[in-house]
Amino acid sequence: MTAAASALVAGGVFTVSGAAAQEASAQRAAAGTTFYAKVAANGALLAASGIGHVNKFGQGRYNLTTNTDITRCARTGTINTDGGDDPRPGSTSILVGAVSPRTLFVRTATPSGPHPRTVDDDRPFSVHISC
Repeated sequence: MTAAASALVAGGVFTVSGAAAQEASAQRAAAGTTFYAKVAANGALLAASGIGHVNKFGQGRYNLTTNTDITRCARTGTINTDGGDDPRPGSTSILVGAVSPRTLFVRTATPSGPHPRTVDDDRPFSVHISC
């Protein structure tokens, strides 16, 4: 058995040693880490730190891929202008949630949009992740 895969029991405490423990630790965002993204309504990544990819997969639905585990981080989002080209009236909403340790789901909507627009709506947004 290699040192990377060995485990020790010392004084009733189970510890993992070697490369496996270091890799697991490196995969989690360090305390005090901040990630952000500014995304256009069409899913284009306009500015980012720690977020490398946006997948727009439906009306007002986006998945953002981070470079590390964000499961223990706080996540917030807001609808914003995209260079001043988002003049739609009415209320807007955003839902932000993790769907996997490295994937953030964002849903944007215009609940008071004019008929026949659906509630889910492509909107420019920004997200902030704080660990």
